[in-house]
Amino acid sequence: MDVGTFATKGNLIAAKNTLRLSKLGFDLLDRKRNILIRELMSLVDEAAELQGEINKTFEDAFAALRGAAIDMGIDKVDSMSRAVPIENGVNLKIRSVMGVEIPKVSLDEGEDSPPFGMYSMTTSLDNAYRHFKKVKEMSLRLAEIETAAFRLAVNVRKTQKRANALKNIMIPRYENLVGDITNSLEEKEREEFTRLKVIKIQKKK
Repeated sequence: MDVGTFATKGNLIAAKNTLRLSKLGFDLLDRKRNILIRELMSLVDEAAELQGEINKTFEDAFAALRGAAIDMGIDKVDSMSRAVPIENGVNLKIRSVMGVEIPKVSLDEGEDSPPFGMYSMTTSLDNAYRHFKKVKEMSLRLAEIETAAFRLAVNVRKTQKRANALKNIMIPRYENLVGDITNSLEEKEREEFTRLKVIKIQKKK
């Protein structure tokens, strides 16, 4: 028993309350960890699938761009590419998953048609524009997923560390303390019972 803790009923009640709260805290942290891990695993799977789609769309985009360069000439394609505006419609919001802040990225809805005159367009250039636009959208989603996965992984480690501290340190410590105080109080009760019995016998004599 902790040398600084006296074997009293008050200390026993306090130790039992701390033990109960420690076990409750461990259960809550364990549940939180499991939820975060499930969320993390789903994001990892989604990121892997999305990365494959991005790679394929990039291949299609560059193939279409090469076709446009052949049809129109590299200089013409380069000149027309300068008409594509810089993207400034990215919005960022935050949602919470078990206390972990997860980013939510969205794009303002803009014109779906290319910013070129239809008379100067070719099918290959139109395809290249649409593929690169799709890559942009998917890349934002991938950035959102990877950031969320990183934050979840960090929080899983923190939660695991706290749960381990409760399971391996706090709970055993207070289980031992409750046991020691209980044994000490029971020993005192036996001694008191024996003392009263002796006094009672002596009185009868």
